Amino acid sequence: MGDLIEEWATLVAEVELSSTLPRRWAHTQGVAKRAVLVSQVLGQDASLIIAAATLHDVGYAPRLATTGFHPLDGARFLRDEHGADERLVRLVANHSFALLEAEERGLREELAGEFPLLEEPLLVEALVYCDMTTTPDGGRTTAEERVAEILGRYGDDSVVGRFIRRATPEIFAAVGRVEAALVAQPR
Repeated sequence: MGDLIEEWATLVAEVELSSTLPRRWAHTQGVAKRAVLVSQVLGQDASLIIAAATLHDVGYAPRLATTGFHPLDGARFLRDEHGADERLVRLVANHSFALLEAEERGLREELAGEFPLLEEPLLVEALVYCDMTTTPDGGRTTAEERVAEILGRYGDDSVVGRFIRRATPEIFAAVGRVEAALVAQPR
């Protein structure tokens, strides 16, 4: 099943993002590559993290952007149009501390009600790690550089700026825990 969900996720993300949002597609591909690395510490959830990484930004696709909040729009699309696995949909909905941004947007209750956060910390944090150590163009970066880039792109006083400032300590902690798990992984 692993390869099938990964192939399906790649196809869906490519169809939705590659022509309309090529830079977002490049980021998505980079995040998916990071997920392949991280998958070694997730055992049976290896394919799930790769699929979630591949689909995490699908909600940015113009035809899917109904609320303007990409985690919620992407999760609804995956659930409603594709009947996707519940854990996958919940990962996409809650990636990179989306509940904090949802709160800034007045959508926290809606997001949490429809897509409760998974109680699987390493899996959730693995997706944070993949997203927050990948540049907008798909290259590798540090979490510190990524946060600075996001603040520079959106501005301190924007919804995203306020969210990322609030989420920064959690992002750094999650990335640190995943990096520690990768280092502890037997070779």
